[in-house]
Amino acid sequence: MKYLFIPIFSLFILLCDSCEVVNLHPISTLTEVNFYNTSEDLDKAVLGIYSRLQSRLPRDWTIMEMPTDHLYISSYRFIGGLEAVDNLDFHPQNDIFKNFWQSTYNGIYRANALLRNLNNPENMEQELQDQFEGEAKFMRALFYFDLVRAFGGVPKVIAPLSIDDSKTLGRASESDIYELIVEDLNRAITVLPLQANIERGRAAKEAAIALLGKVFVYNQDWNNALKEFDKFEFFDYDLIDKYGDLWKEEKEDNEEVVFAIKYVSSENGHGLSRDFLPYFGVEGYSNSSGGEVALPAWSLMKKFKDEDTRKEATFTELWKAPGSDGSLEWRPFVSKFIAQNAGSSGLDIPVIRFSDVLLLKSEALYYSGEIEMALDNINKVRERAFGDESYNYVLSDIDSEDKFIDIILLERQLEFAFENERWFDLVRLDRFVEKLKEQERSFNPSTGKPEIATFDPKEFYRYFPIPQHEIDQSERGVISQNEGY
Repeated sequence: MKYLFIPIFSLFILLCDSCEVVNLHPISTLTEVNFYNTSEDLDKAVLGIYSRLQSRLPRDWTIMEMPTDHLYISSYRFIGGLEAVDNLDFHPQNDIFKNFWQSTYNGIYRANALLRNLNNPENMEQELQDQFEGEAKFMRALFYFDLVRAFGGVPKVIAPLSIDDSKTLGRASESDIYELIVEDLNRAITVLPLQANIERGRAAKEAAIALLGKVFVYNQDWNNALKEFDKFEFFDYDLIDKYGDLWKEEKEDNEEVVFAIKYVSSENGHGLSRDFLPYFGVEGYSNSSGGEVALPAWSLMKKFKDEDTRKEATFTELWKAPGSDGSLEWRPFVSKFIAQNAGSSGLDIPVIRFSDVLLLKSEALYYSGEIEMALDNINKVRERAFGDESYNYVLSDIDSEDKFIDIILLERQLEFAFENERWFDLVRLDRFVEKLKEQERSFNPSTGKPEIATFDPKEFYRYFPIPQHEIDQSERGVISQNEGY
């Protein structure tokens, strides 16, 4: 088995940390002349692309989960702009949107720099060159997929830009961005090796296929989505037996994970566990204080049946303080990513799991008229969760489109809670206005009543505001703001 370690402070990262889509710094003479000359240099450059997602991913929940019915902000408000996102108060000055935009474009910049210098090394094996190209194009596609879903049409950057050029580059259309994503992924599929022939944590052919199928689902291109997902019949991916094992470091390299970003505790770990950990720690896991910046909403918690094994693996209801006398307190917290070293966790964060392939394929099957096969895919995920067929759906449960959407949204909600799918699922299935009008937040077990928060979500919320910083850095009128902001 091969594994990938990403040195988070590599030379390439130091060279590129300040790059963004506007006010882009040109590649320095040192980088151009001395860095991209060997296959080892290119390998470090590829790792630099992954490292951008590695650093961004642990806080993606602030933009993809926080505005949904999954989380609400606690009294420990350590992240600037989070309260506004929690209240669906989206505005262009919020640093959460700006940081997401800049981090993502920085990843695109790194991919573009690698692709521009791909032919520099002499006598590099074609197979290795193909692999580096495939990885860069997979990652560029993934970054653009995040951007187009979050903001709609965005600037299309496929080569390093000068400062002057970046100031005059406007937004491309959504269709143009999706066309680039599909083109990049098709090329990645052609040149990437299979997972068995590449380190874990690097993009393999199967990951590109899965992502392309997902892109087609988002564009309701059911025929092409099925063509991609059907390829998994020839791969060795499956649901692992126990859902909870997905969130254990010793089980993380398994047959369900199609693509994940890897971390190593205390070396290049992440703080996702700490963000959700109770402020005073948890007995058996951490004696140090957690961040506890966001808490699981009762709107989500109440949807889990006690027999659903995903419930115990996703959140913990009763809290035990470190060094306590053993008493338990009702203090629910997200425990899906809980780790011994909460501030520098080594738990990998999955980006694409096989269960996602199954549920996305279920949508493509349903809209292609294969209703029974669509149901079978949902029930495969359901059976793993409950251990048997006792809670399987039947055809009458999905005998209308609305009922099917309700079922697929529910199963994706239970399966991928806090994995950065909820916001985009609600938006693409046109349920975010309906689902986000009211949220049940903290629950009082003594009274049996939750705290209810009400909102007024607007249709234009389906896209976040373009960060004002990016508009201001461009020439006047070059980058337009999204409607409503």
